[in-house]
Amino acid sequence: MADLGFDGRVAVVTGGGRGLGREYALLLASRGAKVVVNDAGGSLAGDGSDTGPAADVVREIVDAGGQAVASTDSVATPDGGRAIVETAVERYGRIDILIHNAGNVRRAPLREMSYDDFEAVLDVHLRGAFHVVRPAFPLMCDAGYGRIVLTSSIGGLYGNHEVANYAVAKAGVIGLSNVAAMEGAAHGVVSNVIVPAAVTRMAEGLDTSAYPPMGADLVAPAVGWLAHETCSITGEVMIALAGRVARAVVAETPGVYQPSWTIEQVGEQLSAIRDTTDPVVFPVVPDGHNDHIRYSFAMAKQGAVHA
Repeated sequence: MADLGFDGRVAVVTGGGRGLGREYALLLASRGAKVVVNDAGGSLAGDGSDTGPAADVVREIVDAGGQAVASTDSVATPDGGRAIVETAVERYGRIDILIHNAGNVRRAPLREMSYDDFEAVLDVHLRGAFHVVRPAFPLMCDAGYGRIVLTSSIGGLYGNHEVANYAVAKAGVIGLSNVAAMEGAAHGVVSNVIVPAAVTRMAEGLDTSAYPPMGADLVAPAVGWLAHETCSITGEVMIALAGRVARAVVAETPGVYQPSWTIEQVGEQLSAIRDTTDPVVFPVVPDGHNDHIRYSFAMAKQGAVHA
């Protein structure tokens, strides 16, 4: 198989100055993409700013013969999101790829988490995703092409201790990507989610001594494929962790139909309601939302006929 290139493509990578984002930017640039490396240079908690991280990655790309420009605007505001996308358009005339990777962490038990810490994390991860998707999406639709990759987390799928803010934000990103996938399908715009895990500064404070190799380089190829023109999926969630690449899905049990229910009957039927022997999956595209409704309606109709 020939190497997959990005010649002529313009990519925006938020949080591109360090860790995973840096690896994504370097990989796309090495394959021919023109890259907007966005990073406000804040602390792990999202405080402060530093032009250094974005500039360093741009310098690395240019020194290797690639093309890149730095952006230090913050994804945490609508104006910042617009400015990031405008940097791509003003410098390179278009935007083909949007990878939202910027993140921050503010840990606290749920019973103690402050409203400020909750909002600060949602501002970067979830609202930040919207702040860059919103201006980029119509440009992609009008051009008839786009690749959106948003970042979720194991915490967004399954939760984790002391990060309710992070879990909420990362779960919300999946919903945003699904809508972009549905609304972009008719316009050549593909949107998917990456659930990455790598030992970067986001792992500060965690004991990683027993971890297998978990470099950002084990995640970047999956993101690169999702960002490529040959990406054949949309509205999906891909996991990349310690060399394992997998798909995560929302699945339902077939469920139980009755024409009427009591509280007691729900309890009595719980085993059958929760039986995962034959899971049902409704792909987001072309019509997962309505497929879900049609499935339930069909059970009701069939039950009524049998009755």
